[in-house]
Amino acid sequence: MRIVIMGSGGIGGYFGAKLARAGHDVVFVARGEHLRAIRENGLRVSSEVDGDWTVDAPAVATLDGQPPADLVLFCVKSFDTEDAAELVRPVLGPGTGVLSLQNGVDNEDKLARILGAGRAVGGIAYAFVHIAAPGVIAHQQLARIVCGEFGGTAPGRLPAFAEAGAAAGIRVDVVPDIRRSLWEKYVFLTAFAGATALTRMPAQAVREVPELRRLWQRQIDELLALARAEAAGLDEGVAERCAAFLGSVAPISYTSLYHDLMQGRRLELETLHGHAVRLGERHAIPTPTLSAVYAGLLPYRDGPPKVT
Repeated sequence: MRIVIMGSGGIGGYFGAKLARAGHDVVFVARGEHLRAIRENGLRVSSEVDGDWTVDAPAVATLDGQPPADLVLFCVKSFDTEDAAELVRPVLGPGTGVLSLQNGVDNEDKLARILGAGRAVGGIAYAFVHIAAPGVIAHQQLARIVCGEFGGTAPGRLPAFAEAGAAAGIRVDVVPDIRRSLWEKYVFLTAFAGATALTRMPAQAVREVPELRRLWQRQIDELLALARAEAAGLDEGVAERCAAFLGSVAPISYTSLYHDLMQGRRLELETLHGHAVRLGERHAIPTPTLSAVYAGLLPYRDGPPKVT
C-alpha cells in the first residue's frame, strides 16, 4: 500500500516505521529538527518489545507533487487538525481514506467538514510511544489499531489496511461501531492522562496509591455519565475493562499529555478534559473531578506558564 503518515510523532512515527520496514510505500510528513533528523539518519525506533531498528523512507514538509495515497494515517495533535487536513489534499485520490489516530472524539467530524463526506475514517491507536529525540521513537508496549468506517463508506480499504498491518506486525481490528470504540478509549485515556500529568507519576502509582486511584476512578465515573448523556453506546462492562487495562500497562508507563507537559509543549488538554467539562455544562452533569484536573493543568495548556 502507499501510505502517507501525516504527523510523524510517537504514534505516526512508530506505526509508519513498522509499515515501511515491511516494504510498504510510506511517506512521512514531519517538521523542524525531527524532519531534518529523519532525512539525514532515517527514522529510528527504540522498542522494549522488538529492539532498535531504523527505516530509510522519504520525509517531507509538504505533500505538494506527491502521488495519491491509498490511505493517510492522520496522527497530528488534535489542535492541529484543521491545518493538517488542508495539507493532505494533494494526495487524496478518489478512494483515499484519512484514518484519524488522534486523541478525542470529534476529530473525524472536523475532517469530514473540511475534506468532505467519505474521507474520514475513525481510528484508535493502542501503543505507548513518544519522541525520545529528533528522529528517534521510543516504544514501550502494544502495537494495535482499531478502526472503522462511518456509514459503511468504501468497504474495501480497511480490510486491505488490516492485511498490510498484519504483515508489519500491527494488529488492526476493523469494527462496525467505531464511535463506541472512540468513546471507550476517550474515557480511559482522559482519566489516565489526567492522573499521570497532574501528579507527574506513572501507571504504578495510579494503581497503588489509594488516593490517586480514587482520583482516576472518579474521573472514569464522571466520563461514563457523560457517555450515557451523549448516547455513545458504551456497555455495562466498560468500567471493568478500563480497570483491567490500567492493570495491564507497564508500571512506568505515562501518557502523551504527561510527556508534552514535561517537555514544555502545548497540551491536548482541551481535547480531553476541556471537552468533558464542556459536555458536563451542556448536559447539566456535575464533573467536579474532571474540572479540578482541568484547572490544575490549564496554566500549562499552551506551554510553560509565563510568571511575572
